[in-house]
Amino acid sequence: MVVEIHVPLLPTPNLPDGACSFPWIEEVEDFLAGLEDQGDAEVFDDAEEYGDAYVFFVTGAGEGHLLAVASRVATLPGVPTGTFAVVSDDEAEQFGLGRRVTLPLPAS
Repeated sequence: MVVEIHVPLLPTPNLPDGACSFPWIEEVEDFLAGLEDQGDAEVFDDAEEYGDAYVFFVTGAGEGHLLAVASRVATLPGVPTGTFAVVSDDEAEQFGLGRRVTLPLPAS
């Protein structure tokens, strides 16, 4: 199982001249690397641009846990609203072919 985290590729407003337009990409990568170091989830593949989104991939745990990770990503500071997850697997021929889940998840 792989959970794709689709983040709208929207630049962060009001950044200083010369700053990266998408500083949240590094924030998400650092967050996911930290989870991987703790053994909470695995980064499945390098994140990449796909259409109008930047897609991150996590695996290594059950669906509920991976969706909770995706929900945490959606609430990181600076991450654009409209982030969603797709529950898929490593055999999928392209992104976005699984079940779509709106993020963040409702509090339980």
